[in-house]
Amino acid sequence: MRFPILLAAWLLVTVILPLNTAETADDALAAKLANSSYKLAYESYSEDNWEIFVCDADGKHRVNLTNTPDQHELYPQVSPDGQRICFIVDRGQGRQAIRSVWVMDVDGTNRTKVADYARQPCWNPDNRTILYLPQEYEKFNISDYFTKGVTYYDADSMASRAHPNNSEIHHLYNPSFGAHGKWIVSTVHAGMGYKHAILLIEADGPRIIDLKISGCRPCLSADGQRISWGESDHTIVVAKLDLTAETPQVENRVFEVYDEQNKIYHSDLSPDGKYLSLSRGPNGKGDLSKPGTHEAACEMVGVYASNWDLLVVSLSGSKTLNLNDARPGDLLAITSDGNSNKESDWFLSR
Repeated sequence: MRFPILLAAWLLVTVILPLNTAETADDALAAKLANSSYKLAYESYSEDNWEIFVCDADGKHRVNLTNTPDQHELYPQVSPDGQRICFIVDRGQGRQAIRSVWVMDVDGTNRTKVADYARQPCWNPDNRTILYLPQEYEKFNISDYFTKGVTYYDADSMASRAHPNNSEIHHLYNPSFGAHGKWIVSTVHAGMGYKHAILLIEADGPRIIDLKISGCRPCLSADGQRISWGESDHTIVVAKLDLTAETPQVENRVFEVYDEQNKIYHSDLSPDGKYLSLSRGPNGKGDLSKPGTHEAACEMVGVYASNWDLLVVSLSGSKTLNLNDARPGDLLAITSDGNSNKESDWFLSR
């Protein structure tokens, strides 16, 4: 009878202990995020309506900030000081839809319209200037890049001004400011002499620099020393980028996350540079039976992406992470309902 007892003990060690170790590793990552000072804002499709939610960095204490059944809010971007959110509002259906940029306090109060026929806003590090992309034509087109020029809006004075090089800028999407507000990073598609590229655009000057990296939807770290972007539908890269150099260029890669089965998009670096949030889900073209949605690639703003959820991955582990073969503690699911959870944005909770 001694052998069966020893075998049973061996099975307990080899099966149960790894499960406990995995659980501890998962809990450790969740605990680090829970103890951080950060939150995440993101868009989600809830009860036939696009809404903006916020949650703790570990996905807990989820709150619907907008909760407006008669309007669709998307694409939240939080000011660096964590006080205000600029975002998009869609009204109407199909080609008659009107996309507008709005701003509100981080608790969802004091909503103010910035502009109609406008897309993809972001904040200057000064915490008062919002950049947005005017729509190329009034008649709506779901494609991200149907934009022309760049406009700055002062959220305090409500005054607007055009970029000084405005006539040379068109077909941008997913812009964001770098540290100190000197550079804007953005994707350009079929415009400005490029088929498709990720560019640095001088915020108040004429310089335009091709970063010579393939892909789209770049995001700059708060300190301006790193950039993340989607190299393909299935790969997101983080690399070094010195914005203080005379001619900034992307340097060596420090992290790569990939998923051969699902699409991964909308990367955002945490303010301390320790974590990366992203959206993940299957390929698709939306569901037109849902109000306020459009038919296009599921990663686009306003397209319902079934079974898409948000993940946070740690940048302190391996330099390469396969999401389908991740070790416990490498990632944490922030949402799990699959309700087209996309476009996450980190912010400091005060």
